[in-house]
Amino acid sequence: MTTFTLTQIATALGATLEGDGDIEVVGAAEPSSAHRDQLALAMDPKYADGLAKGGAEAAILWQGADWRALGLKAAIFVPRPRYAMSGLTTLMDPGPEIEAGIHPMAVVHPSAKIGDGAAIGPFVVIGRDVTIGDGARIASHVSVAEGSTLGRNTLLLQGVRVGARVVIGDNFIAQPGCVIGSDGFSFVTPEKSGVENARASLGDQGEAAQQSWTRIHSLGGVSIGNDVEIGANSAIDRGTIRDTTIGNGTKLDNLVHIGHNVQVGDDCLLCGQVGIAGSSRIGNRVVLAGQCGVNDNIFVGDDVIAGGATKIFTNAPAGRVLLGYPAVKMESHIEIQKAMRRLPRFMKSLQQDK
Repeated sequence: MTTFTLTQIATALGATLEGDGDIEVVGAAEPSSAHRDQLALAMDPKYADGLAKGGAEAAILWQGADWRALGLKAAIFVPRPRYAMSGLTTLMDPGPEIEAGIHPMAVVHPSAKIGDGAAIGPFVVIGRDVTIGDGARIASHVSVAEGSTLGRNTLLLQGVRVGARVVIGDNFIAQPGCVIGSDGFSFVTPEKSGVENARASLGDQGEAAQQSWTRIHSLGGVSIGNDVEIGANSAIDRGTIRDTTIGNGTKLDNLVHIGHNVQVGDDCLLCGQVGIAGSSRIGNRVVLAGQCGVNDNIFVGDDVIAGGATKIFTNAPAGRVLLGYPAVKMESHIEIQKAMRRLPRFMKSLQQDK
């Protein structure tokens, strides 16, 4: 079990330490349940009572807290608690256990190029002409199809599927079960379909003939930048002709779907169950909260923020904060909802006035 001194933790966080820096801890815990060998996370005054219930000797505290009066032997002070959590968890997370080298039960094509220090677990399948970067770690039951490239320090967790012609940058993380490079959902009919007519007329299917759907194959790939993370069971479709692209620093939550030909910019945050339809473009630093949907062939500008379950059907200008179905400015949506709540009382007053 790895232990950390308070001095090591404070140095890693760039934080202020007061008290005995030689105290060792093996992990972190909530104040009320912390043991003597754990660091209590009490970064807000509301957690003060919990410190008395737990057994921690040291804690990360809010600025200005009197750590001696709280019965502690030492304390670490951080200016931005949530940001400090990033550094603390990075320091204490041992990461997945993947033995160095190539496991004897892995299947690696002779033409594949495996970088220095790579670790490949059991039941992994690496296809023809695949390139795996230095320091990559690949957990069990992962498959990487032909012609794909993974950058340095890639981490693919259990059951990840990387399709053909996928190019991924450095420091990539894929959570269990995600699929990168599946075929796009592209089908067409010999003549105009009812869907096409309804879309053009905004409601009328017209005289569309009964006909079957014909597949449009995906010849493109997926191109992913550096420092990207993809959540569990997310799916990124390859492009029809050009690649589907994900920019540097972008993070996808679990169950996110990126359609074919979509372009996602840098440093975006796409939360659980977001769906982006084919050929849409997402700018830089866009945040889409859970269950947001983006229509096909539209553009969402830089720095757009969309609240939960927002449905974006038309182009969204840069910097806009959106909410609702269909998406409108957040302040407009709030006014609309207030008005809707007043409608029953308003209708009742109209009936009384008759």
